[in-house]
Amino acid sequence: MRALLLLNPQSRRGREFAQSLERDLRACGVEVAAGGENVDCVVSAGGDGTLTRAIARALALNVPIGIVPLGTFNDLARTLELPSDVSAACAVIGAGHTRAIDVAQVNGVYYASEASIGVSSRIARIQTTQEKQRFGMLAVIATALQAFRYARPMHVDVHFDGRQERFKTVQLTVANSHRFGGVFNVADAAIDDGWLDLYSVDIRNAAEAFAVARAVLRGVPRDTPGLRTYRSTKFRVHTRRGHHITADGEPAGKTPATFHILTKALRVYTPEEKHR
Repeated sequence: MRALLLLNPQSRRGREFAQSLERDLRACGVEVAAGGENVDCVVSAGGDGTLTRAIARALALNVPIGIVPLGTFNDLARTLELPSDVSAACAVIGAGHTRAIDVAQVNGVYYASEASIGVSSRIARIQTTQEKQRFGMLAVIATALQAFRYARPMHVDVHFDGRQERFKTVQLTVANSHRFGGVFNVADAAIDDGWLDLYSVDIRNAAEAFAVARAVLRGVPRDTPGLRTYRSTKFRVHTRRGHHITADGEPAGKTPATFHILTKALRVYTPEEKHR
């Protein structure tokens, strides 16, 4: 099997495994191609940002994608219960078992887990690669606290299914998966359910902040004070001024924007027992 390898040496563990990765893939029957022509798959070795870029290549080539998780969050890898060990992740690719999952798109950018406007988008923009490499999740938490200090509510209009909702929010997320952001885990969503879920946070006091945090960590975020949730296959989002969007941590333009889903458009290598 020939693979196009997309490796991010700046990811959390990318530099550590950059030299040994091709050897591990070869041991599992996967040869890394010199160019992008005539390949059987795309291998994404890095974090969720690397995966975002790899999705576009895999869809363009109409081939499956293999994931070697080397980042901080590795949301999709955790969603699919892929091994964090590099050799084991390569073995999953070599085994050849695939699962079809949904992919979302905003402003021409594909993503697997979530796209956000507001606080998390600011976190992604001000957080440095060096901080993430050195401190991992602690860097994310520190940056989040810094971003919340300057958070201001946005006025947004959301159009979906013939409806229009207008509200204020400090954080708006359109998720394609039940797991995103490293800590969020939603009980009634899935990576292949054909739906996008929009979550809007408008916290007015400490009690609502605690309720939202408790709800998302327990996996039951709906009907929580301070949290709006909507489900659809397509959302159009307008704001009074342009706000930055990030898709799985990568820049994805500004609002206004349309988010839509491509149902089971991507094949991903997964362990055989998960595949079944």
